[in-house]
Formats: sequence, structure tokens, C-alpha cells
Amino acid sequence: MAKELAEALNKDCYCITVNREALHDSLEVHLRDSGLPEQLLNANSHLFADSPVFLGQEHLQEMEQLIRAVEKVAHNGAYRAAVLAAAPAPSRQDFGPRGVFLGYDFHLGMDGPQLIEVNTNAGGVLLNLYLASAQQACCDEVITFFGGTTNFAEVEQELIAMFKEEWQSQFPDKTLHTIAIVDDKPSEQFLYPEFLLFQSLFERHGIEAIIADPKDFTISENTLWSEGRKIDLVYNRLTDFYLESPGSDCLRAAYQSGIVVLTPSPYVYALYADKRNLSLLSDSNRLKEFGVEEDVITALKHSLPATVTVTKDNAALLWANRKQLFFKPATGYGSRGAYRGAKLTKRVWEDITHADYIAQTMVPPSERQLIIDGKKQSLKLDIRCVTYNAKIQQLSARLYQGQTTNLRTEGGGLATVFSTPNGNCFCQ
Repeated sequence: MAKELAEALNKDCYCITVNREALHDSLEVHLRDSGLPEQLLNANSHLFADSPVFLGQEHLQEMEQLIRAVEKVAHNGAYRAAVLAAAPAPSRQDFGPRGVFLGYDFHLGMDGPQLIEVNTNAGGVLLNLYLASAQQACCDEVITFFGGTTNFAEVEQELIAMFKEEWQSQFPDKTLHTIAIVDDKPSEQFLYPEFLLFQSLFERHGIEAIIADPKDFTISENTLWSEGRKIDLVYNRLTDFYLESPGSDCLRAAYQSGIVVLTPSPYVYALYADKRNLSLLSDSNRLKEFGVEEDVITALKHSLPATVTVTKDNAALLWANRKQLFFKPATGYGSRGAYRGAKLTKRVWEDITHADYIAQTMVPPSERQLIIDGKKQSLKLDIRCVTYNAKIQQLSARLYQGQTTNLRTEGGGLATVFSTPNGNCFCQ
């Protein structure tokens, strides 16, 4: 079966498939004179892994089934009412956009793929695209999994069409002229080079693009402005998901008044990525009360670890069973504030019980064995499915060591995913 083949290749295939020179050259085309290609590819960046990850077609199909199940629940009226009631006020308005680059993160457990969390600001999509385009087959065993050369022009058209669809869902009779790519102190962000790649992408397709801090905006004449430009759409890379910080005041006002398209938005975050939602999605009884179909509940039960919110009432039980649990802040990101229960101290536990946290049944990540500095090593792996409108756009993986996902591991980083046999995602 394809999943057994994938497991064997993840264990015993040590191929180096990334053509670093080709990757550098393709990045340099759109990052010219920035010096960033060298920065991204130097020996200390650990951003790109040299080897791919293999995924069985059966596992891919299970991921697709889970994603469809989450989407069906997200469109259930009773579920929406429940999650929005618990969310801050700015998140309760729906202006139409679905949200670009929704990321579903999986561990490959004993019972197949298990959804660990959902993210609405999935980074690395363009970087993974460039990585996929630089793959090279180094042996006959691997060449059968290549789906052919990445068609940049075709993929770029798909991405531009997605942003235009976001725009038209809110302003169907107007033309998209200007996009602002927004994050706090963007030039200091680890993925700032990707912001530049998006800026180049938009401008190559006739859309003016700027990179901005949320404090760079003003509102005048019922219009959002930055750097003297009228802003039509904001590509939101902020981790202030509900726009609650003082620096986000202007963006929040523009979003709530409907004068700008914000994607992904607080509404989409509340619906999909607030981690408290996982406790509802894994609660079969609540889903039945919402009127969710039985086959959807079955799919969620199969591929979503049991999750509960941490409360005063269940704190003692959760502490007693902490070694089987993983704890995450309800609105956290990038593994910040996340703890493996077996490593919890009493002091940290006290902090958790006084904050908004979830407790999720522990699903250890699977592994990818590689040869690093001449030695065989095992790296943990996560699989990410980036979606739009419930369809997988991109498969990628992250290879790492340590308690949580990072881009700091020797030999690790972003990795291309090859399915066995090949699937139809645009980057794998």
C-alpha cells in the first residue's frame, strides 16, 4: 500500500533532492539586490531541508476527508453561533471573504493523520513553491514520485485569482488595485523575504503592493491609506488575530466599517483557528446537538485528537493525566506558550490554569530519517495542508527536533512532500 511505501521511504531514503543553486537562482530573480537569497540559504538559516518527505495517498485522502468535515461544521449555523459568541466583537462580522491560505497541520499517528491545529496565517507558501521547483531526482527510486516541473505561471495565476476572488466577494463591482502586506515590524520578521516575494508577485500581475506595519495606516474620506496610497485589500500576516492591540486600532476600524478587504480576517480566525474550537470539533455529543451529520462526526472522531478547554473544574484531572496531554494557548501561534504535559512544572501549570488554554491528547509526530554530517539522525515531521475554499492548494512538511515545530534544526526546515503515488496539489 502507498502508506507503507511512504513509511519505508521516510525511514530509508537518504536522497538529497534540492538543487541549491537552482533554488538560489529562482529566488534571486524576485529578490534581486536584496542579498536575501544568500541569507535564506546560508549554512545557519535551517529554513530549507535538503530532502523530501513522503506521504501515502491513503493518508492524503484521510486529510482531505477531515478538511471537508471541518468545513461542513464551520457552515453549521449552531456551531457558528457557539464559536462567535465566545469570540471578541470584531470577529462577528462576515463581509464575504473566505480567507487566504488556511493551514491544517497534521501529525501522522498510529491511526493515520491527526489534526493538531488550524492556522489562518499560514506562512511559507511561496517559499515552499520555490523549494518544490528546485527538486531534482537523484536516483531511480525517487524519480517515480516527481510530478514534473513546477509551472510557476500557472500557480501564480491561481494565487492571483484567489486574492481577486477575496476582493470580489466583498466588492463585486470594483477592481482590485492595491494590496498591503501587513505584519508588525515586517522587515524584522523571520519570513520577511516571503513578503518581498508576494510584493513582486502582485506587482507582476498589475496590482500595486506595499509592505506595512499596522501602525502605518490612516483612515480618511472613508478610505484606508498607507504611504499616500489608497489600500483596497490587506493581506494579513499579523498574529494579533482579533486586532485587539492598540497598534491595530486603525485596521480594526477599517475592517469593522467594511471599507477594506482584510484576509484572513478575525471572523475567519474565530470560525477556524481559535484553538478552543477543537474542543467542540472533538465533542461528538455537542456536534449531534448542532445537527451535524453522522458521517462528518465520524470523520472528525477518527482524525481529531480529543481536546478540552482547561477550566478550574477539570484542572485536577488534567494535571493527573498531563503526561498524555499537550497544552496550547487558545489564541497562540508558532508553538509559543505550548507545553508537553510530561515536562510541565507546577509553576507553569499555575500560569496555564489562569489563562485560556486547551489540553489535547498527545499524538507524537512521525519521523524522517536523514544523514546529517555523515550520521544517521531522526527528525520529527509535521504535514501542512494549505487550503482555499476547502480544496488543498499545497502540501508541505516541516522537519525538526525538540518539543515543538521550529526552523532552527540542523538538517531540518521546510520540506517538499511527495505523495505515493502522486497527488494533484500544486506544490509537492
